[in-house]
Amino acid sequence: MNVNTYFVSSDHSLLQPELIHSFLSASYWAKNIPLETVLRSIENSICFGVYNGKEQVGFARVVTDKSVFAYLADVFIVPEHRGKGLSNMLMKEIMSHPDVQGLRRWILATRDAHGLYKKFGFTLLALPDRWMEVHDPDVYKSKIE
Repeated sequence: MNVNTYFVSSDHSLLQPELIHSFLSASYWAKNIPLETVLRSIENSICFGVYNGKEQVGFARVVTDKSVFAYLADVFIVPEHRGKGLSNMLMKEIMSHPDVQGLRRWILATRDAHGLYKKFGFTLLALPDRWMEVHDPDVYKSKIE
């Protein structure tokens, strides 16, 4: 496939929620996430789709106040389209989006893509002892039972 046929858009009307849900519900970070939760997360985020023509092949979303803070989440390229530089193309579009310029802090969580995010200025937490979280890894289990 020609990489020139790929593009990134933040137009919500192009998103294919079924594809997004299918990928996320099988991922290590959102296993079994309900469709309703995915739809609500899309509605309340700046979303980016990666497309090959009309086919969506990637996704990411940014949760932000558009002033000081952003959380990058749910970044993926479907396996059949990996290895073409699409993650880099997606990240360039995200980081240059007008609604996220001049932010004081970006965060994300990743198990295996540190190399990608380092290219865009992400580093390990400088002061991890200052960060706290509430984490419920079983939150989606109660919704599917």
